[in-house]
Amino acid sequence: MKTIEETLLNRTSVRRYEYDKIPSETLDFIYRAIANTPTSYNGQQFSVIAIDDQSIKEELYAITNQKQIKTCATLLVFCADYHKIDILAQKKGIDNPHFENTLDGVMVGIIDAALAMQNAVVAAQAAGLGSCCVGYARTANPEKIAEILKLPEGTFVVCALTLGIPRESPDVKPKQPLSLVIHHNHYRTDDMAPELEQYDQTISEYNRHRSGTTSENDWCAHILDYVIIYYLHQIKEIELNFPNDCLIIISCLIDYYNKNNYFCNRI
Repeated sequence: MKTIEETLLNRTSVRRYEYDKIPSETLDFIYRAIANTPTSYNGQQFSVIAIDDQSIKEELYAITNQKQIKTCATLLVFCADYHKIDILAQKKGIDNPHFENTLDGVMVGIIDAALAMQNAVVAAQAAGLGSCCVGYARTANPEKIAEILKLPEGTFVVCALTLGIPRESPDVKPKQPLSLVIHHNHYRTDDMAPELEQYDQTISEYNRHRSGTTSENDWCAHILDYVIIYYLHQIKEIELNFPNDCLIIISCLIDYYNKNNYFCNRI
């Protein structure tokens, strides 16, 4: 096992894996770490689908186009889960207020599942495995993925995690300095722009000289481009499924983005 310092401070996202399977005792360690996740009020409003069936991984790869999904040894899909408590509530004749239908309930399920995934990442890293969080498993095609995984009512995918024996050793990505991450007693009120600009330049420099695929990506524009492209996709989906009811909303959104030059060179 790696030390806590090695595990937490040298973590990287690994997308290339050896063909070997993960030893069962290592998987059991990861699963026990997941089960011991701290959750809101010990509600444990999450479940994990562990996938080693190659045909299922291939199906999910076809939807997400994330190659590490089909090449990893084990894929873990973390879900918010209010189905289990509903089963027992019905069995015990207890009225269920369906917390999952509130914004806070959705957030609790997401946070529980995300904390469980972080436990899995730490356990896998400590055991010498590589891992990669795949958020696109949540947004690529929620209905189809739910169908493949046979998710019942009251559950939804939050994120996926690929696991395997590393076939690469990626560079550790530069993170924001502690002065931008840790705010003492209150949120910073001074000008953070110079430090943010410096970090932006650091990311650009890293991407130009990193091992593997290089790019000219900075931090700010690259992240915002991703978000904008995602919302463009969502707008198109809304337009396709609700052409009449949402036409005015879509027009206003597009007009707003156009006025702010968000669409330039991004479509």
